[in-house]
Amino acid sequence: MSQSPANVATNIKAEREAGRVSIDWADGHHSEYDATALRLRCPCAFCQGEVGRPGWLDTNPTLTAEQTQLVDMRLVGAYAIAPTWGDGHDTGFYTFDTLRADCPCATCAAERETTR
Repeated sequence: MSQSPANVATNIKAEREAGRVSIDWADGHHSEYDATALRLRCPCAFCQGEVGRPGWLDTNPTLTAEQTQLVDMRLVGAYAIAPTWGDGHDTGFYTFDTLRADCPCATCAAERETTR
């Protein structure tokens, strides 16, 4: 099974002080993700819910500075990153496929708009 170069991360940087994660992709693209936006999209079962039950994020919580503070990040295999937030939450695996599909840059956002 081969993976598209568009979804292969070649460099990942957790910019803790700036509150963002930067990723360079094998096809030459560069993406920057705001830490608060990432936390609001945490894909874990607690945040998103499971088995028909709503998750914590469904309550539209007001996040504290601690909850959006990026303190660490680890690779999950060769397919995802798992940030650790200031409140200790660390169970969300953000896959490279999803991160690339949700790239917030103007070019990618415009492409998503034209395909809707």
